Amino acid sequence: MNGILIIRQPRTEGEVNEMYDLRWLILRKPWGEPRGSERDDKEGEAIQFIALLGENIVGTARFHNITDRIGQIRYLAVEEVFQRKKIGANIMQSIHMTARNRRMRYIILNAWESALGFFKKFGYEVVEEGPTLFSEIRLFKMKKRL
Repeated sequence: MNGILIIRQPRTEGEVNEMYDLRWLILRKPWGEPRGSERDDKEGEAIQFIALLGENIVGTARFHNITDRIGQIRYLAVEEVFQRKKIGANIMQSIHMTARNRRMRYIILNAWESALGFFKKFGYEVVEEGPTLFSEIRLFKMKKRL
């Protein structure tokens, strides 16, 4: 991985569109889900995070409040060729800093079974088994105390 990795919020409409494209390509397209399925009704109130290498968005995630003390992470995605290169870890660190600055006590998320180890490295614990996504991906509700 060459270049400087920058984690920040998208600043332009183009960056927002590229972020949604990456979400769809990684988290929805492989299961035949349509464009638009990578968004939900919390987009307007959420804090979006993008990981930039040069001018290219290579990772993204979203954080939003559930209550004034509980936040949720959704849509963590890293471009395949950049996975396992600490991009997701850097995004998570930025989200945790943001959550602490907002005086959150807990962060929750629904983790794919294949990502449980990743989230456990950051102190998340499985609370309960969640639903199955796209009839094949087992989800687990995880929680972390800040």
